[in-house]
Amino acid sequence: MRSLLYIVAVILIIGWAIGVFAYSATGLIHALLVIAIIAFLLGIINRGSAAI
Repeated sequence: MRSLLYIVAVILIIGWAIGVFAYSATGLIHALLVIAIIAFLLGIINRGSAAI
């Protein structure tokens, strides 16, 4: 499950980067970045709590 979150986060960050340079659907692009950051943080939190 953790690797899936990282894959989704990377895909969304790449999509955000492409969208920023293309200047299309700017609101959607920023939403993708926020979702990617949340997925990345959830992966870190889940990994940290599993180690305890």
